[in-house]
Amino acid sequence: MKNNLKNLEVKERLERKFEKMFAEIYDDADIASKKVAGTIASLIRKKNDAGEKCVLGLATGSSPVGVYRELVRMHKEEGLSFKNVITFNLDEYFPIPKEHVQSYWYFMHEHLFNHVDIPRSNIHIPDGTIPEDEVYDFCQNYETAIREAGGIDLQILGIGRTGHIGFNEPGSGINSPTRMVTLDSLTIADAAGDFHSQDNVPRKAITMGVGTIMQARKIILMAWGEKKASIIKKAIEGPVVDSVPATYLQNHPDTTIILDKEAGAELTRFRTPWLVRDIQWNDRLIRKATIWLCEKLDKPILKLTNRDYNDNSLGDMVVSHGPAYDINLRVFNMLQKSITGWPGGKPNADDSQRPERAKPYPKRVLVFSPHPADDMLAMGGTINRLVQQGHEVFVGYQTSGNIAVTDDIVLRFLYFSENVSHTLSVDIEAIRKEIAEKKPGDIDTSEMRRLKTFIREAEARLACRFLGIPDDHIIFLRMPFYETGTIKKYSLTQEDVNLITEVMRKIRPHQIYAAGDLTDPHGTHRKCFDGITKALDEVKEESWLSDCRVWLYHGTWKEWNIADVDMAVPVSPDELKKKRAAIFRHASQKEIMFPGFDEIEIWRFAIERNRDTARKYDKLGMAEYEAVELFVEYLK
Repeated sequence: MKNNLKNLEVKERLERKFEKMFAEIYDDADIASKKVAGTIASLIRKKNDAGEKCVLGLATGSSPVGVYRELVRMHKEEGLSFKNVITFNLDEYFPIPKEHVQSYWYFMHEHLFNHVDIPRSNIHIPDGTIPEDEVYDFCQNYETAIREAGGIDLQILGIGRTGHIGFNEPGSGINSPTRMVTLDSLTIADAAGDFHSQDNVPRKAITMGVGTIMQARKIILMAWGEKKASIIKKAIEGPVVDSVPATYLQNHPDTTIILDKEAGAELTRFRTPWLVRDIQWNDRLIRKATIWLCEKLDKPILKLTNRDYNDNSLGDMVVSHGPAYDINLRVFNMLQKSITGWPGGKPNADDSQRPERAKPYPKRVLVFSPHPADDMLAMGGTINRLVQQGHEVFVGYQTSGNIAVTDDIVLRFLYFSENVSHTLSVDIEAIRKEIAEKKPGDIDTSEMRRLKTFIREAEARLACRFLGIPDDHIIFLRMPFYETGTIKKYSLTQEDVNLITEVMRKIRPHQIYAAGDLTDPHGTHRKCFDGITKALDEVKEESWLSDCRVWLYHGTWKEWNIADVDMAVPVSPDELKKKRAAIFRHASQKEIMFPGFDEIEIWRFAIERNRDTARKYDKLGMAEYEAVELFVEYLK
């Protein structure tokens, strides 16, 4: 790792001066996964040619899925053999049966081992089924097996939001061995969706220790998406501390971090590049640097001084675009022009200083929502404005969202149905029996998923109707990639894209709103957004698209940075109450907790996020609003 940094050109070393581990950044997770898979394949072939065993330490979770998919492809299409490979998995929940769909034994066989020619005797995975009083001896034997195999040649890692590697949670020592651990509350919250409830998540796990991991000859840590960006910054740029176990890797002689752009976004060279290199200043960078300075100094824009800029590595910007007074006014006006109460454009008005054009009026507006409720949570106030201001609003729900419906909700609807109708086309008693006999982690039957889909769709209709959107403007795409019955989804296919393309061509909208965040914990938003971008590519030559603007909102998980925003829509106190009432129409989701927080529901988090955004604008010296919803324009 240190040699990798030393070998960089002087300019690149300066850009990475805050980074203590070598990080490679790729455009997307697919490209990065193929890079990692290629490294693994080269090592396997090299060892095979030398007549040696290749010992791999493997990880689970969402990060390595693309790597395993590419390795399987290479096995089937390029003859990559795993006969000389010995594997040791990092961890396993405890207790958990091997056949449980959330067990890491199941995961590894589902994604890799069942599809390649690795001898079963060469596979080692911590056993979540052994008696607890045998765990210590099992862990000692696991360490012995790694040593007898010659040690791990290449260890693959992901990283949790607590900074854990394997299940080495905060507080783990650098010399910790393979052992049983108690899971952090944030780790349990993040896993709750996989297990349908926090109550079903095992509280313990067996994991390789940090000391075991550090003995690997080479380590590759992978991370994808915005939700990993903040912990990646701490791991790469922060001090070595036991509260972030991934920082221990800074002391390893050969560790490489592989990231997509989103996961690397908080690194200094991307987040605040003026701190590490000379900048060719443009409007967007000037705005970004000025707002960063305001937040750092807790000052409004118009109170920044030349000294403020000079003392915080922004003297070059003052020289080329200053003085401070001019920069302050420039940025203040940029923000002012992005704020509008007319998200569809104000008819018969001068639109030269507004984010949206005045004509045509009214507009056809197509709002894409990954799950039912995402639209109301993220932009309910804006949807209300668009309807009230006379635009023709359509809402396209991309997935059914059925896995987010609890069995209790189904029972409530069954009680209702039983009392009002004896002609329901489902066997109510059979459904009741299924719920009674279902064990935590069991996959719903197709009939159960159908019922849960109907519940989500009925709630979506109620919310849209509450805001004045007619029934024939509500579209349920039911994209097939989602329908696995589990958190883990199928790959996006042309069939998914065709559904989106068909809706676009039918409506020919003047505005499209879409979830542009890649942060949601289960990847559905990412796939839904990928589907939209592929559909836009398919219709790019059609005349209507030239008169259509695409606006991206962020989901509940994370808001846009104000410096990146192209349109900010204020929401009044009464409008915020109306947004909340629309969210409440999604009754099955009302009590779902925001991951990582014990006492806040997702709806409350969404409302407070809008209020917090308004407070940020206020602190920057803009007008004081009750709440604000933010959008970034997607340039087709």
